[in-house]
Amino acid sequence: MNASLSQLLLRWLVLAIGVTLATKLGIGIRCDDGATLVVVVLLLSFFNAILKPLLVLFTLPFILVTLGLGIVVINALLFLLVGHLVEGFHVASFWSAVGGALVVSVTNMVLSAVTRGPRPPRPPSSRPPAAKRDDVIDI
Repeated sequence: MNASLSQLLLRWLVLAIGVTLATKLGIGIRCDDGATLVVVVLLLSFFNAILKPLLVLFTLPFILVTLGLGIVVINALLFLLVGHLVEGFHVASFWSAVGGALVVSVTNMVLSAVTRGPRPPRPPSSRPPAAKRDDVIDI
């Protein structure tokens, strides 16, 4: 199978696990069946690919002022939007969407770290180390 296709399927699987975990934690998110979960995962991944970069661009000052917490708000709004668009996927409130977005983010972070293989070792530099000269002041 193509490497990029397998990576896409792995990302969808990780997102599906995150959404399923968010529904099981009892934070106000409910998904009726597996077909609805597939639609939610596809729609969330589409919104994350298309809408999220635009929202981040337009809200960059807010994200900087809040030290990155604006990203959580954007993720929650996308989660809430999917809850309104997909019949059978219910998000009770904005704070439920924040909780769901945090659960999905943490799940994505943990599972991506687990599934990522070891990093290849960095090749040593081909240049010899520069001699330290104390008489030059770097500005």
